[in-house]
Amino acid sequence: MLLTACGPQPATPAAAAAAAATPTGPETGPETAATGTAGTFAFEEADIAGLQARMSGGKLTSHELTVAYLDRIAAIDDAGPTLNAVIELNPDAIAEADARDAERKSGKLRGALHGIPVLLKDNIDATPMVNSAGSLALADHRPKADAFLVRGLREAGAVILGKTNLSEWANIRSSRSTSGWSARGGQTRNPYALDRSPCGSSAGTGAAIAANLAAVGVGTETDGSIICPSAVAALVGIKPTVGLVSRDGIIPISHSQDTAGPMARSVADAATLLTAMTGTDAADPATRASADHVLDYSAHLKADGLEGARIGVVRELMGYQPDVDAAMERAIQAIEAAGATVVDARIPTLGQWNDAEFEVLKYELKADLETYLRKSEAPVRTLAELIEFNRQHAGQEMPFFGQEIFEQAQAKGPLSEPGYLAARTKARRLAGPEGIDAALAAQRLDALVAPATSPAWLIDPVNGDHFTGAGYGAAATAGTPSITVPMGDSHGLPVGIVFMGRAWSEPRMVEMAYAFEQATKARKLPRFLPTVTPGSATTATAAKR
Repeated sequence: MLLTACGPQPATPAAAAAAAATPTGPETGPETAATGTAGTFAFEEADIAGLQARMSGGKLTSHELTVAYLDRIAAIDDAGPTLNAVIELNPDAIAEADARDAERKSGKLRGALHGIPVLLKDNIDATPMVNSAGSLALADHRPKADAFLVRGLREAGAVILGKTNLSEWANIRSSRSTSGWSARGGQTRNPYALDRSPCGSSAGTGAAIAANLAAVGVGTETDGSIICPSAVAALVGIKPTVGLVSRDGIIPISHSQDTAGPMARSVADAATLLTAMTGTDAADPATRASADHVLDYSAHLKADGLEGARIGVVRELMGYQPDVDAAMERAIQAIEAAGATVVDARIPTLGQWNDAEFEVLKYELKADLETYLRKSEAPVRTLAELIEFNRQHAGQEMPFFGQEIFEQAQAKGPLSEPGYLAARTKARRLAGPEGIDAALAAQRLDALVAPATSPAWLIDPVNGDHFTGAGYGAAATAGTPSITVPMGDSHGLPVGIVFMGRAWSEPRMVEMAYAFEQATKARKLPRFLPTVTPGSATTATAAKR
């Protein structure tokens, strides 16, 4: 969920893990040299296809690539700009890379991700690492099995590099929180301006992938937690239809809205990662409906994907920031130039679902979280125990904001209560059939578009987040897909456009997003500036470092 948090920064465990996992000396070699803000990283902006070509041609090994990213994490995340995006490294990462290299040498290739290092948000079970949701209450919680999606990634050949920091409990603890802070991981910083928010709750994944700390990463979303951190870090983020990706082994908020999704520097890489994450899973009944949608999304990377499309602009989701509006108008022109028809569109019920949605999240948080805690044999088993843990460790867990949403959720009854059932029906109906679906049907549209969110705001642990606007809420509540793609910047701070479509329309969404990306190529490299100052960058023309 996109409610978020901030406070003092305990030392990240990533530095110690990097020292233990990263070889030194000749083994690292020039191909794996990592750099800070000066110089060039050998794999800067490297994409999956390019890395695979180098490995297939014998010019690179997964071992070398993995070591390079570990060195990069040490130089950029633990030192240098100190992004604090990686909360833990996989102690088996190099061994996994070596195993993939051995398979490649023997002629066995698992798929497009073979030997590719991937980072996971720290609410996803991945052995042998901790899964904590950023909470000290779960700082020693080591699940015995991988999440379903992690099994899929490993079967596809991915190397699990480590876990990323997040807004603690995916930002469902307090309405006064600040994005990217957790008691276990501290405050993650935005690589475009270090005093700016990385958004959340997938803050660490967004900052890490933008800063080239791994090839690709996985985030999770309840409402905005993939789209927002992707947009403020000039990334492509895909929030799939609920049920396309199994939630088994992911610390939950809401089975009505939760999903994992890819975060990447290109639509092509996001599509490749999504392909490996999908699949029907008996442990998540929602995936039964996905059986006909488990496919290779890379087959839908079409440069002419906007040709003949009908796109609706939701102007009610604009008007809160001049640079965002200007970038959106340029994006509309690019969509039209790519062959699409663009019309103004309205979501008839815009915002009317908010109260019902929040009621659903509080009910489902209590029920779903306790189910996960019991199933994974966590150190705490109930929401009441978590609330008490936070009270007993208030100096570390609640230095700036409390846990009022936890307390409100604890007061809720079972999911059989009429109040919950009515709220769930109302939220989904207003956001879905009477919201997005109605808007799409009214003008025979392929997708709705809007600005994803505002440019990153200043980190403020006292007052919390300063959101000024966002465009992703309808798709999140309806459980339908959304994709954000970079569309420009405001004084060097990235802004993104969000495409929203019908349930299970990911193939068409990928086509349109890819066409937009190829037409605009708006992603810029982060420069790790300490702050935004006059002259540091100009709108839509931020220089590469």
